[in-house]
Parts: sequence; C-alpha cells; structure tokens
Amino acid sequence: MTVDPAQSAEKRLQALLPEVYRGRTDDVQPVSMGSAPLAFDVDGNVAWERMWGTFCDLAMAGGPPHKGKLLEPAAPESISEDPVGYERVCSEIARGVRLAAKLQTEAGSYPGWLRVKCVNDVMAQWLLRAITMENVSVRLEESAILLPAGPAFRLEKEIKNVITVISKTTHYWSGHLHRLQQIGIANVFAKLDTDFPLLQPSWEDVDCDPIPRGRIERDLEATTSLKCTRGTYKNWIGLEVGNVASAVVAMRRLVATNILCRREESAIFVPLNPKIAPDGVSLGKRIFELLPDVHNS
Repeated sequence: MTVDPAQSAEKRLQALLPEVYRGRTDDVQPVSMGSAPLAFDVDGNVAWERMWGTFCDLAMAGGPPHKGKLLEPAAPESISEDPVGYERVCSEIARGVRLAAKLQTEAGSYPGWLRVKCVNDVMAQWLLRAITMENVSVRLEESAILLPAGPAFRLEKEIKNVITVISKTTHYWSGHLHRLQQIGIANVFAKLDTDFPLLQPSWEDVDCDPIPRGRIERDLEATTSLKCTRGTYKNWIGLEVGNVASAVVAMRRLVATNILCRREESAIFVPLNPKIAPDGVSLGKRIFELLPDVHNS
C-alpha cells in the first residue's frame, strides 16, 4: 500500500499541535487579533508578566505569524559599533523572558543571539519549529534555543516581538500540551530524525557561495513548478505558492516532515543549507509531494 506523504505529514502535525487545535485546524484563520499595548510597573519598567491574557492562534495551527517579515539578529559589525546598546537590549529581552515565559537566559555562543534554557531538548525542538513559523529567527543548541538581538532593537517593536513569541509558544507548550502529548512529540521527532535530518538554515555559512544557491533555486523551480522569490534572505529560499491558504498548508506539512519552514503572505521559505541539502532536486521533490492538491493537479 502506497503511503501518501501529505496525509502522513497531516497526521504528524496533529500530534505536534496542542489539544485545543486537534481536529479543528480548518477553523483557524491567519488573521491577527492585534498587538497588546505595553504595560508598565510603578518604576516605569515594562511589566512583561502582565502583558498578555491570551494569545493569537499559533502559526503552527494555521494562525497568523507574529511577524509579517522575518526578524533577524544584528550583524556582528553593528554589535561591535554599539556594545552598550546591545547589552541594554539583551538585558531587557532576558528580563522579559524571565517574567513572561519563566525561562532563564544567558549570552549566546554567537553575536546577535541570546540563549534561552528550555526544560528539555524536546521542548527546545518544539519551540524551534513553532517560533520559526512565527517569523522570528531561532536556532537550536542542545536543550536550549537562541533568539535574535541587536543594538537597534526597539522596546515597542523588536524587543517586544522576541518576548511575545517566546511567551506565546511557551504558553502553548506548557499550558496546552500535557505530559503524555509531550512524550508523543518526542517520539515523532525521534522517528523523523531517523528518516531525514532536520533541515534548518546554515547559520554559520551566512555568506553562502552564490553558485550552490543559484543551482538549488533552479532545481527547486524545476521540480516544484513554483517560482523562487529573489534575493530576500541569506539563509532562506522563498517559493511563491500562489495564495495564503495553500502556503499555510504547505508550511505546516513541511515542518511536520522535518523541514523548517515559514510563510510571508503567499510565499513559503525553506532553509538554505548546502551541507544537508546540496541540491534542490531531492528537496524539491519532497516539497512538491506535500503541496496542496490544487498545485499537484
């Protein structure tokens, strides 16, 4: 009996979702409920722990991504030019993460990244996928995740964005996924890792050789019949799917197949990582078989 990759991905996706979304993802719409205003304590500091009574639906469940465009870490050069500003931003993000998400942070191993300690590696892996789909850069480091920072991050914009996504995703992980579900998610990740290594951006190779990128883009276009978006991000390749609904479906199926993916409007973005996916043919075939039926007909 032939296994339908799309159906298998949908089944795994249901296992990854909080129970509140089980069997009702068709009801979830990618429409934002608006941004919560900043709340302050008596000392004039942002009271991050009082900011949210509820959150938008997870992008993993089909809700709107927190950011319309990807929030990226600052370049090392800008950090070197303003180390005081960078430290100020990192301190505020760390304070917000501690208050709102109840997680501890420390300096990351790489400039532009703040390390957030998770309860275990399964939580870190789930947050990696969930936050990626919210359009905030995130990296996995053992049982921790790395979140972006930069000296130009503003309190009411980028700082708030980072704290919001970690608070939102941690809320769903801790408050809506019971222990048995988390064990099931660990089993899903273990099975996926035996089939395909997780495809994530090649963060260290930020200045990727344009030759493999061009080849991968051409291969992806040939195997998926989709057009690549040009020159947007160093670590991501965009593919125009045609409409938002189809992009949401494709993104979620890809993530449930161990390919990190995110969405900007009707385009999906997959990682550029020549070490894991040196050509776009195999990757393109995997993407094509997971696209909604309207694009496979």
